[in-house]
Amino acid sequence: MAKQDYYELLGVDRTASESELKSAFRKMAMKYHPDRNPDNPDAEKSFKEVNEAYDILKDGPKRAAYDQFGHDAFEGGMGGGRPQGFASGFSDIFDQMFGDLGGGRRSGGDGNRGSDLRYNLSISLEEAFTGRQAEVKVPTAVVCDSCHGSGAAAGSMPVTCRTCQGTGRVRAQQGFFTIERTCGTCGGAGQVIENPCGKCRGTGRIQKEKNLEVNIPAGVEEGTRIRLTGEGEAGARNGPPGDLYIFLSVEEHPIFTREGGDIYCHVPLTMSLAALGGQVEVPTLGGGRARINIPAGTQGGKQFRLRGKGMSILRRSDRGDLYVEAGVETPVNLSKEQKKLMEKFSELTNEKNSPVSSGFFAKVKGLWDDLKD
Repeated sequence: MAKQDYYELLGVDRTASESELKSAFRKMAMKYHPDRNPDNPDAEKSFKEVNEAYDILKDGPKRAAYDQFGHDAFEGGMGGGRPQGFASGFSDIFDQMFGDLGGGRRSGGDGNRGSDLRYNLSISLEEAFTGRQAEVKVPTAVVCDSCHGSGAAAGSMPVTCRTCQGTGRVRAQQGFFTIERTCGTCGGAGQVIENPCGKCRGTGRIQKEKNLEVNIPAGVEEGTRIRLTGEGEAGARNGPPGDLYIFLSVEEHPIFTREGGDIYCHVPLTMSLAALGGQVEVPTLGGGRARINIPAGTQGGKQFRLRGKGMSILRRSDRGDLYVEAGVETPVNLSKEQKKLMEKFSELTNEKNSPVSSGFFAKVKGLWDDLKD
């Protein structure tokens, strides 16, 4: 006798959504539940058919296979082995989509791998320049010290999972494909805990704050990621641990601005120093100092380059450059005597003393004259 269509069993259209399927299943399950139909011998059979239908249709890949092949998708099929010569990357994608096509078993141990962790660490520009050893405190899951990660109580051991026979995977034939998934009973471990550890409740790990030393090399930049292998969460039931990733952020500096390996610094000069020339002392990263000769007539915006006085460069022995940009400060809060001297200075100033401004206003005057014509 041909099996009834799953959609008809649940009383829904083939385009029914997940919520519609769930609602229809609950309605039909209550209708045919054996406890509610003690005098109907066919109720239990109908109840099992409804459960079977919902089990298939609620699962995306199973529903797709059923829509294409009908009941034949779950009653044998072509099977066959995996095509030969696939690159490893494509093979991984194939496994993710369809499991191990007609192939051998895979261990479920990796399913217990601990999670990777992220830790955000803020450092100063000076620390990025010199490098440092930093201590971080990371709340994480560590191996249970009572059961040593097994998850089983003292005097007992995990037993082989009866569902997957210790492989950590279960397979189902679906038309052309053999679909392989992580075992739902053991979570991929291949073993189950019948007498769980009282401290970790069978997980094999407990929550604890872990202190770690992190080596920050000189020359790191904003967003640099440092990986500490095996320092993430402990794996469940002695599974492999995850990794810890340290993400660095470099704080803004009150004096210096960084662009790659170069450092920029703005130094204000007095008007007299900029006009007459002289020397100025500027800071460098790492607490050093450098002298710069300021030529007479220095204009605001002029840059002075100090080679090798910039930032450390990651995994290199050389350093970037320090660029000092001059700014000319206009005097404020002048006394009467200073004002008189400035007025006298202005009377003595000619085009030769201010070639930039004189040239600019000469161009403006020419533009206005052209507009009049």
